[in-house]
Amino acid sequence: MSTHQKKERWDTYREKELSFFTPLLKEHGYTLDAEQPHLYGERYLMHAVTTESGTKLILLGKDANGTRVVIKVSRDTGGMKEMLHEQTCRTILSELHFAYGTFASPKECFFKKTKSYVIFIQEYIDQESMFIERPITEQFTLALKAFKAQESARATTFNHLKLIKHTFGSRDAETYLTCFEGFTQEILATFPEYTDVLNEIRKTLQAHKKTIEQYGQFLTHTDLVPHNFRIQNNTVYLLDHSSLTFGNKYEGWARFINFMTLYNPELASLLTHYVKDNRTEEESVSLWLMRLYRLTELMFYYTQTLQRCSGDLQELNTERVHFWGQVLSYTLQQKELPEEIRTTYIKKRDTLRSTDEKKRQVGLH
Repeated sequence: MSTHQKKERWDTYREKELSFFTPLLKEHGYTLDAEQPHLYGERYLMHAVTTESGTKLILLGKDANGTRVVIKVSRDTGGMKEMLHEQTCRTILSELHFAYGTFASPKECFFKKTKSYVIFIQEYIDQESMFIERPITEQFTLALKAFKAQESARATTFNHLKLIKHTFGSRDAETYLTCFEGFTQEILATFPEYTDVLNEIRKTLQAHKKTIEQYGQFLTHTDLVPHNFRIQNNTVYLLDHSSLTFGNKYEGWARFINFMTLYNPELASLLTHYVKDNRTEEESVSLWLMRLYRLTELMFYYTQTLQRCSGDLQELNTERVHFWGQVLSYTLQQKELPEEIRTTYIKKRDTLRSTDEKKRQVGLH
């Protein structure tokens, strides 16, 4: 199916869902904003790789008093399942005594589940400025605060493990290695030039299975990047609970640092050196291993989109695979990415992004 056909399918789905939910939301006292930035651009291609994922709409609106809210709705089986999973995670997290207070969450305003649809509404967290616009010292402090909060929640007893495995899922070294093999097969089917680097990473992960396991069973958010949290009064509010799981202590760190390698390499370097300078050598190695794993996942993510897109977007996602492949190679060597590679990629990316995607990106970070 071509990009045009995929986009047409998403456009049809979006308009159909808006027609269904708009009057229903109005009955409950909620109106939608005229501008809905989360519905356009590359949104139709996105889905999670290793967590619950389905089709849903994320909308902005107001309640009867004019207070801003975020509205999630779905009639899709997978989307409903994802939303219910997120609601369960949110509830259970607040009840786990060893994880209580780990994250601040926006206040729940409304929740409704029927056989055919789910609606979840929470307060909109206004923030003084976007995360990456803040001073670098503030970014570092806030990020460190969020990661330390996660580290305070570790499942250490049988009862803990039994509960979290059912609700959040649990990843051990074998899980990571199995997922890595799946990522690798997909990447190499299209990009065989990465055979050597991926083989080296496989050997590295296998050689350090004990280190991966040593820092396991920690609460981690697998997608803790700026568009999934907001900051108000120096408090980090988690917007997405569906990506919470228990796994290696540094999986969330790795996702965040990899993200910042593109958006703010200075912050990525500060966090990497913080672990190296203030924690054990094994912990620094664990972060490195998780970065390799998550970078491979990023390459996989964009590789498997190529069969669902064409034209500029297919060219862009091919460029993304190669960019993250370069980041992966430098990370394997424990070197920082040269600035020239980053800036060259950004220029190329910005020429290939659609107008709708550029609009969607505004305010995300």
